[in-house]
Amino acid sequence: MTINIIIGIVCLIAGGGIAYVVFRYVLKNKYNAMMKEAEVEAEVLKKNKLLEVKEKFLNKKADLEREVAQRNQKFQQAENKLKQREIMLTQKQEELQHKRAEAESIKENLEAQLAVIDKKKEELNKLQSQEREKLENISGLSAEEAKDRLIESLKDEAKTQAQSYINDIVDDAKLTATKEAKRIIIQSIQRVATETAIENSVTVFHIDSDEVKGRIIGREGRNIRALEAAAGVEIVVDDTPEAIVISAFDPVRREIARLALHQLVTDGRIHPARIEEVVAKVQKQVEDEIIETGKRTAIDLGIHGLHPELIRIIGKMKYRSSYGQNLLQHARETANLCAVMASELGLNPKRARRAGLLHDIGKVPDEDPETPHALYGMKLAEQYKEKPDICNAIGAHHDEVEMTSLLSPIVQVCDAISGARPGARREIVEAYIKRLNDLEQLAASYPGVTKTYAIQAGRELRVIVGADKIDDLQTESLSNEIAKKIQDEMTYPGQVKITVIRETRAVSFAK
Repeated sequence: MTINIIIGIVCLIAGGGIAYVVFRYVLKNKYNAMMKEAEVEAEVLKKNKLLEVKEKFLNKKADLEREVAQRNQKFQQAENKLKQREIMLTQKQEELQHKRAEAESIKENLEAQLAVIDKKKEELNKLQSQEREKLENISGLSAEEAKDRLIESLKDEAKTQAQSYINDIVDDAKLTATKEAKRIIIQSIQRVATETAIENSVTVFHIDSDEVKGRIIGREGRNIRALEAAAGVEIVVDDTPEAIVISAFDPVRREIARLALHQLVTDGRIHPARIEEVVAKVQKQVEDEIIETGKRTAIDLGIHGLHPELIRIIGKMKYRSSYGQNLLQHARETANLCAVMASELGLNPKRARRAGLLHDIGKVPDEDPETPHALYGMKLAEQYKEKPDICNAIGAHHDEVEMTSLLSPIVQVCDAISGARPGARREIVEAYIKRLNDLEQLAASYPGVTKTYAIQAGRELRVIVGADKIDDLQTESLSNEIAKKIQDEMTYPGQVKITVIRETRAVSFAK
């Protein structure tokens, strides 16, 4: 319809019939050609679509077949596993039936054997009864009467032998008791290493110059009064060069004052507020050191389970002395002696060592008790849950309470040994001179040292070195090395000051 309209319009425009016919024919041919071409293209598209659909169908079919094959394979594997398990279960069931049959057979055999044993037992009882009747008829006594007579006979014989044995032991003990006691005491003393430590009631604090001494005293003595009030000591400042004396009956206070003075002089700021601050800080440090000393002592001696307050009391022993003998060293020495002697006597050495360490805890009270130190120490031990034998050993080591355990005489004897041995509570002249000579020889062994002098009763060592062999930097290093070697190799009371002197002298002569 549309083509006819177009043709009509063209004809009208052309204005002629012939032209209209020709044009219509041409257009009709073109239309037919286009239609055929469209049909051909449609046929081609149809075939292509059919091919695509067919290809997709074949692909889907192949995928499905492959998936079905995989599933069949899995089913086959599962079926094989089930068959294997079924075979295994069958085998186990057969084995179980076989074992059950064996167990039933064994049970039957055991029952038969038990029946035989019961029968034999009955026969044996009958025979025993018959034999017993025969024996009773022959002896004229029943079994109980014969048993009682035999027991009485054996008891009398045992009493006689035991009494004879006891008499032999007592006689032998009387003959050898004194000799054995001396042997145990001598062996115990020889097996325990002893150390000597002497303390005084004063501590000497060394200073570099009188200017520092003036700063310590302060304006109108306010610094020294503040230090005495804070530390609870008496400080004596006299004409002694380069020294201040700290006096107090309590060694802990003296040590606090000495350390506080050392920090104040090193820091340079010396005034009442600073003094109180430093003393409080040093008190905390000393308290921590006391606790650490107590713990270390207990660990060294293998003593465990001590109450924390007893550990603190043991640490305070480091700063106490008795007749010039350091209390902590005395307690350690007594503990070791007790352990050795207890092991010699077949007693528990650990408990003896514990009692020996704690025997003098009454000498370091926080308050001033009126009771003797042994009784006060026993009271402290009871308060802190020590065992009764330990408490009795502490209270009885000066015969102030009755001894109720074997540890008590051991502690008493070892306390006497430690306190009475030569050199325990005094330093003999020969040992004192030897210590000074050792100090001088130790310093003289270093290269470059020309002369050495031990002065102030061994509290200071002056070392003179050659100016051509050692320079100024080496003098400080030499002082530190000598101090360290003295600490490692020597035993001495207090502290030793090492002063290295180097000087250059120029000498000439006028002729």
